[in-house]
Amino acid sequence: MKALADTGLAAPVLPEKLRLPFWLKLAFTAYMAVLLPVYLRNYGPTNFVYFCDASLLLTLISIWTEHPLPASMAAVGVVIPQFFWCLDFGAELLGWRVTGLTSYMFDPHRPLFLRGLSLFHGWLPFLLLYMVWRIGYDRRALKYWTIFALLLCLISFFWLPPAGAVLNDPKLPLNVNLVFGFDDAHPQTWMPKNLYVAAWFSALFIFGYLPTDFLLKKISRNKTNLAVPSGVRFT
Repeated sequence: MKALADTGLAAPVLPEKLRLPFWLKLAFTAYMAVLLPVYLRNYGPTNFVYFCDASLLLTLISIWTEHPLPASMAAVGVVIPQFFWCLDFGAELLGWRVTGLTSYMFDPHRPLFLRGLSLFHGWLPFLLLYMVWRIGYDRRALKYWTIFALLLCLISFFWLPPAGAVLNDPKLPLNVNLVFGFDDAHPQTWMPKNLYVAAWFSALFIFGYLPTDFLLKKISRNKTNLAVPSGVRFT
């Protein structure tokens, strides 16, 4: 090392020890290897416009690269919404219909295996919190997730079937990301649809993304701002 210093050459950078267990990488990858083809066959590619399903793909990137940005983005986007998914699912299990968001989990016309794959809504937030704790929180996540989520909302609103649409296959996604209201059978009617989607996204940002960003900054082991220096890009 002294000789390198004397010559002005940088010392070689040795690879860091993996911060995420290798078994976790394999287990999540195996799960995704099953989920992706099953979802594509049953729901089609537009299912991955949902925030939660897009977050699975971001998680897969981070679990192997251990780059904190994709996992941080996914955590900002889904930790709080998936908490309410769990509450609604628990209520449905007890026979109480709250919002109907998880009613599809009890649809006997959908294969049990297909519904079982959707249980990731319950454990994905905990996995993301663990990953952020292990690999750090990228403080750009709020900005990048907000842009990404807005793009997904616009795609859902302008190009995907609205609530109440009659589809040849009832399993195909409609009212993706709830941009037409909380009832897939009927679009909301209590305000103009353009105003509703703007209000809905604003509510997600204020009550979902901002509090999660604050929380993740607190729990992350990496307290430094992970912003990439000028001229460097994440690939």
